[in-house]
Amino acid sequence: MSERVYVFDTTLRDGEQSPGASLNTQEKIEIAMQLARLGVDIIEAGFPISSPGDFEAVKLIAERVKGPVICGLARAKDIDVDRAAEAIKPAERRRIHTFIATSQIHREKKLRMSKEEIIDMAVNAIKRARNYTDDVEFSPEDASRTDIDYMCDVIEAAIDAGATTINIPDTVGYSNPFEFGSRIKYVREKVPNINKAIISIHCHDDLGLAVANSLAGLTNGARQVECTINGIGERAGNASLEEIVMNLKCRKDYFKLETGIQTEQLYRTSRMVSSLTGLPVQPNKAIIGGNAFAHEAGIHQDGVLKERTTYEIMLPEDVGWVGTSMIMGKHSGRHAFKERLIQLGYNHLNEEQTNKAFERFKKLCDKKKVVYDDDLISIVEDERMQIPETYIFSSIRAISDNRDEPSATVEIIRDGKSMKATSTGDGPVDAAYKVIQQLTQVQAHLVNYNLQAVTQGTDSQGVVVVTLEEDGLNVTGRGSNTDVVVASAIAYLNAINRLIFFKEKNLKAKKEKMGEII
Repeated sequence: MSERVYVFDTTLRDGEQSPGASLNTQEKIEIAMQLARLGVDIIEAGFPISSPGDFEAVKLIAERVKGPVICGLARAKDIDVDRAAEAIKPAERRRIHTFIATSQIHREKKLRMSKEEIIDMAVNAIKRARNYTDDVEFSPEDASRTDIDYMCDVIEAAIDAGATTINIPDTVGYSNPFEFGSRIKYVREKVPNINKAIISIHCHDDLGLAVANSLAGLTNGARQVECTINGIGERAGNASLEEIVMNLKCRKDYFKLETGIQTEQLYRTSRMVSSLTGLPVQPNKAIIGGNAFAHEAGIHQDGVLKERTTYEIMLPEDVGWVGTSMIMGKHSGRHAFKERLIQLGYNHLNEEQTNKAFERFKKLCDKKKVVYDDDLISIVEDERMQIPETYIFSSIRAISDNRDEPSATVEIIRDGKSMKATSTGDGPVDAAYKVIQQLTQVQAHLVNYNLQAVTQGTDSQGVVVVTLEEDGLNVTGRGSNTDVVVASAIAYLNAINRLIFFKEKNLKAKKEKMGEII
């Protein structure tokens, strides 16, 4: 009989700390709702003390997302614990996750505290958290580099103080499966009160072993695993949720463990996180990469045609992977379009979003002979990211010549009035961006630019994702078109519109807080 593993998703906390990733409150709520549909057990919604925005996001997720436990992270400090408690208070089920570093290098170089002082801080934080909720998680940060007997002393004290989950983090990705599995086994054997808590594991991928270390921890008795969608996270990232879950599912005969994850939602969740964070999924990424179910070698193709299991150990449908199946064309009606979106997992679009997506689909049909599922997904992701538009894209004329300086003429509309200008640049995209800066008077810093083809062929849509930063506010813009210069302009203008929208929203919230608006 299989035992249950609890999936603790930290995409919205640790994952958002990925370089280049930035999510606003609404985007975090959208991802949290999708994580609930995916079936994760715990959502670590954020680090409430870190910023007013993070606090607000955690609080709104606690109010709106039903099903999973909503968790807030807190250092082992009273102010952190109190702030986390306030943020998660609206949740049906809530958890406070508190932590303090325990390794020698952290104790001596960062905290400059004794072993006893660290234990006292951990105990005090856990006891304080228990005043707000019975569900308290504790992590000895940098556990994999902590003296193992001292770590066991800390864990024992934490459980005595009221911790119900003990997380063993490989914070810097230092460990390996043999060592990490042994550490979990040692904890189970040496901590006398360990049966009063669930052992959790949280592994980073600095040496490419996060998933392997997580599986080693599970085979040695851990029953909660902390991970992120697409493996995003600080530095090299975290353990990948989809890889851990599908390992347990495909090799249930070996692990004899199961999760509550609805695996058919994996691909949909992956695409949402990638789109909103602006972090692309590499084509050869396990489980949800574009090439995950592709077969190039003739002998492989022959085998799959005769019997899929010769070279495929899981079905694409098991993870909700849609591939590039040709399914729609210019004669397809609105009803068929809507039904196909539902089949692809987009059953939460409102009527306006659906209608706008259908209009774009029809225009795309005039440009492409073949429209694939991935084309539909790209269209919907564009529409889903729309917000009130200060500036509306109208047209662009770009000239690229290796003998003369490239130029671009861009026309945009504001308040019904056309605005048009021309500029030169290092290339047509650079020239277009200079024009848009000139017309909008927005000089935000371009943090990231990413271009990917949606499908194969020279008529494929290009998807452009850009990240802009201004005064500490990061926004992501997205655009797609069969012309990559057009897609680039749309993405840049989308980001500028989002920057304006969220700056105004933040200013309004600040005024309301100060009592200037009644």
